[in-house]
This record gives sequence, C-alpha cells and structure tokens, in this order.
Amino acid sequence: MKVMEKIMRMTGVALMLWVLMMQQGCGVYSFTGASIPPEAKTFSVQQFPNNALLVEPLLSDQFSNALRDKFMSQTSLKMTTVNGDLAFEGEITDYSTLPVAIQSDQTAALNRLTITVNVRFTNKFEEAKSFESKFTHYVDYPSDQDLNSIKDGLITEITDVLVDNIFNKAVVNW
Repeated sequence: MKVMEKIMRMTGVALMLWVLMMQQGCGVYSFTGASIPPEAKTFSVQQFPNNALLVEPLLSDQFSNALRDKFMSQTSLKMTTVNGDLAFEGEITDYSTLPVAIQSDQTAALNRLTITVNVRFTNKFEEAKSFESKFTHYVDYPSDQDLNSIKDGLITEITDVLVDNIFNKAVVNW
C-alpha cells in the first residue's frame, strides 16, 4: 500500500510542476489553444452593423452575439460593453447570393451565399497582434431550394466558420 501512496504522491507533484511550468510562459493557455496575455481580463465586441448592399435583418445581431459567445465559452475573460483588453469592432460588408455551377442550358445548378465581415481587433497588451482584416466564407446550396426556407441554417454555418477564423487569428495566432 505504501508503494501506491508514493506513486500517487509523485504523480501529483509531477502534475503540479507541469501546471506551474505552463503558467510561466508568455501567456495564459486554454484547451482551445488560445494564448491570451496574462494581464488581459476583459473582452468587448461592438455591434457589427450590416453595411452590405443586401441587408439580412437579423445578421448583425446573430454575428455579433456568436463572436461574444465564442469568447465567453472558450476563454476565462469577462465581457465588457466597451474598451475590453481584447476589443473587436467592424462591419458586415457583404451578404450576397449568386448563381454558380452554370449548366449547359444556362441555368445554375447551385447558388452561393457569401458573407464578408471587416474586423478591427485591438489587443491592449500585445499591440503587434492587433489587426484589421476581412473574413469571408460561403456555402453553396442547390438552386432548386428556396433561400428563404434554408437561409437560417446557412447563415449559422457561415457565421460559425467566420467566428472560428476570427478567434483563431486573434488569440490562437495562426
């Protein structure tokens, strides 16, 4: 029994040393791969207005809330309304649907829904990691489907990818 107690004690000490070594790095790490400056405590996401030519009424709220939710669920940062240690602002610059995969009879087999957002990210503690960048993603859907009946699912799919890409560029440093 004493051998097992020694093994358990040594394993616990080794685990504690590993945790301490991980905290000594240049940032706070999470299981998502995020590297956030240890002095950063808050984040803010301003409402992303929809400045696209074609305006989907709920897109601004859906995108802004998805970005907030990502940071709340994947980091230990607290959300603040403005001037977070990590701050996001920007606008939706494109929401469009276009025919693709034109067939021999000049009809489209597929349509493409595209969303583009312009993002300005400010990192108060690591200014070199701040950026302004456009993020675009699209999903193709069969042209025989009515966009109004499937757009909620398509918008969610596109928004999820955009938010993941923004999160990765801001705190995973890809």
